[in-house]
Amino acid sequence: MQKKMNLGTLCVQAGWAPKKGEPRVLPIYQSTTFKYDTSEQMARLFDLEDSGYFYSRLQNPTVDAVGAKIAALEGGVGAVMTASGQAANFYAIFNICQSGDHFVSATTIYGGTYNLFSVTMKKLGIEVTFVDADAPAEEIQKAFRPNTKALFGETISNPSVNVLDIEKFATIAHKNGVPLIVDNTFATPVNCRPFEWGADIVTHSTTKYMDGHAVAVGGAVVDSGNFDWELYHDKYTMLTEPDDSYHGLTYTKSFGKAAYITKMVAQLMRDLGSMMSPENAFLLNLGLETLHLRMPRHCDNAQRVAEYLQSHPKVAWVNYCGLPDSNYYNLAKKYLPHGACGVMAFGVKGSKEDAIRFMDSLNFVAIVTHVADARSCILHPASHTHRQLSDEQLLEAGIAPDLMRLSVGIEDAEDIIADLQQALEKL
Repeated sequence: MQKKMNLGTLCVQAGWAPKKGEPRVLPIYQSTTFKYDTSEQMARLFDLEDSGYFYSRLQNPTVDAVGAKIAALEGGVGAVMTASGQAANFYAIFNICQSGDHFVSATTIYGGTYNLFSVTMKKLGIEVTFVDADAPAEEIQKAFRPNTKALFGETISNPSVNVLDIEKFATIAHKNGVPLIVDNTFATPVNCRPFEWGADIVTHSTTKYMDGHAVAVGGAVVDSGNFDWELYHDKYTMLTEPDDSYHGLTYTKSFGKAAYITKMVAQLMRDLGSMMSPENAFLLNLGLETLHLRMPRHCDNAQRVAEYLQSHPKVAWVNYCGLPDSNYYNLAKKYLPHGACGVMAFGVKGSKEDAIRFMDSLNFVAIVTHVADARSCILHPASHTHRQLSDEQLLEAGIAPDLMRLSVGIEDAEDIIADLQQALEKL
């Protein structure tokens, strides 16, 4: 019996195991539908009595192979691939929350996710309470209610680049009988596997490091299979009691550890349809094959860039957890011993206009609304993604007016530093 494969091997080999005469490389199953010989065969698929493919909105062989690879990398029992990271975070919560329910989330999360939780999900009757992830457990505990269904946080927050104390959050979640959902986009399973620290569900924007080339938008939801839904039967009746839309099937009884993932496909993907396309899954898989090679390069480059910026007289501050004076240095050593990511936040001395002038002076470090791919890029949230807010509102959201989010790519570190240097000299 073959021993458990290491992450690097899983990046290359997991998900697709061709049989005799089949393609060595994962093919694109570019078909909306799949043929069966009898009506009974098709009926059993619709009743979830057999597994198989019948319509690509629900499942597709290319997409499922990539999902299996990501599940293997995270150490989960299964994964659902979505059209975007936003869809993944929405599905992760909506799969166990309905109108009248509540969940708790760290405040320092991606702005789009913050808006999804605070505005859009509120319109669906689902409330969220935001908490300071760095606060003592006793303070965070105050946010929980009898109808709370989940706790959410990001391994490394976007754009503030704070490190989540996953064990603390997991302990709080489980004390309250709810799963911990962790967005692991920036760390990737190469640098952190949240399930090993007590998380129950992991999400990803695969658009970022997993793809690595900024060519395919996508997302993933991975279930550890560890949360005992039946233990809290009355709280998660959507999983533990019969689903009328499938002739009274009960997910926990029929699918065991795969209940959460099966329900997500059978209900949410069926009804909402935020599926990943086969071609995007194919492109994502090409990125995953080198994820274990790219992440160390991102981290090494980022460490050098962070140390350079910290030493520069025109730089006011740098937030990167690889720096010994970072507030998150010890948490990074615990959860991210092999490196965090290539993303950092920093500010130059002066005004918001000075930050804009600095960015406009960069040559190949590009101003783009993206992060975490092979090319170095930069964004100024106060001028771009959060430009509608006042300085006071930005501070309330945890975004300093001078904060710039720098995503360090896999170019030569000397060239990245040289570009930053020439722009700093113009201030």
